[in-house]
Amino acid sequence: MANPLPERVIQPTGRRIAPDFDLTDAGGKLLHLSDFRRRVVLLNFWATWCAPCKIEIPWFTEFQRIYGDAGLVVLGVAMDDNGWNSVKPYVERHGVNYRVMIGDDKIAQSYGGLNALPTTLMIDRTGRIAAIHTGLIEKSTYENELKTLIAER
Repeated sequence: MANPLPERVIQPTGRRIAPDFDLTDAGGKLLHLSDFRRRVVLLNFWATWCAPCKIEIPWFTEFQRIYGDAGLVVLGVAMDDNGWNSVKPYVERHGVNYRVMIGDDKIAQSYGGLNALPTTLMIDRTGRIAAIHTGLIEKSTYENELKTLIAER
């Protein structure tokens, strides 16, 4: 018998499609969330001034390194007002190994307004939202959810 999904992960039949976006990464490449269908996506909204975000970023870097070959893609959407002027040096200084883009009010609204940072969505291989977390949560919670979603086929 299969193990039940952890409490925080929404059962597949109750998941809704994540809003698509078109944002440019640090290398100037236009990215769409839909480009990553068939991959598990950890989508993190953050800012360089956000203390809890600074705790999570090394975890997400580690997850990308460990689970990237298993089908994980970590995407960061920085919500800093001055954009790349703050974000690019931060990303370089902290060795972020995943794609980062600059967000705006439009993307914030498409994801329900983003009342606080960090806000992190776990998106399954079909592009559906499996979990949403606002604020800092335990690293193990993220990792358990990732393992569950990676194992789904």
